Amino acid sequence: MESVKQYFENTKTLLYSFLFSLPLFLIYEGLIIISQPSAEQIVRISVDVWIKSIFTSLGVNAVSFSLLVVLLAGFIILYKERERLRTLNFKYFPALLAESLIYGIIVAFISSTLTSLLLNLSASNPVEELSYLQKLALSLGAGLYEELFFRVILVSLFILIFNKLFNNKKWASVTAAVVLSALLFSAVHYTGSMGDFFTLNSFFYRFLFGLILNGIYVARGFGVAAWTHALYDVLVITFF
Repeated sequence: MESVKQYFENTKTLLYSFLFSLPLFLIYEGLIIISQPSAEQIVRISVDVWIKSIFTSLGVNAVSFSLLVVLLAGFIILYKERERLRTLNFKYFPALLAESLIYGIIVAFISSTLTSLLLNLSASNPVEELSYLQKLALSLGAGLYEELFFRVILVSLFILIFNKLFNNKKWASVTAAVVLSALLFSAVHYTGSMGDFFTLNSFFYRFLFGLILNGIYVARGFGVAAWTHALYDVLVITFF
């Protein structure tokens, strides 16, 4: 029982979240290159496009700079977590993957009738016209970048803001942050030239999906939330 408790405590930390989510970044970028060799045909997740457009506007290679940012962040995290790094338990990583897969399966079965609402793409090509390899890349990218933006950045930022508004009442702040982030997560799918047609059912579905992922992020950290989202997407494009 104690080992289970240690597993949940340790794997929620920044160190395990970073190491567990790092393969998502590497596989996603690798699959993007392999599945889309022509630069004119590159399709990426919208949040990824937003981030890389910032780098491009600075006149630097977006992919190379992204790798540099990840390496720098990794160095800072590993240095900060150097004490925990000495006791790193590699057996936790298969368990984390299994845990994420279980969450992904549960969500996939619940929302199996709404699978066509899955990916928010930044390209003119509809999902149906993409190859399976491209869909796989986008599934992993959605797990990584959407969780990074909507969970790590927005939820964390909103918690800080609501902490001040609610006089440091933790549960009130977390609840408000989780709900607001989920609303924005759903709403953003209807914006821009590639935005979907708004329906109340699809908005409510995405809102609930965002709530689930927000809850996983708060309870289990970024790594599990990112892999849950990614594996859910993979299950949808493969079986539904």
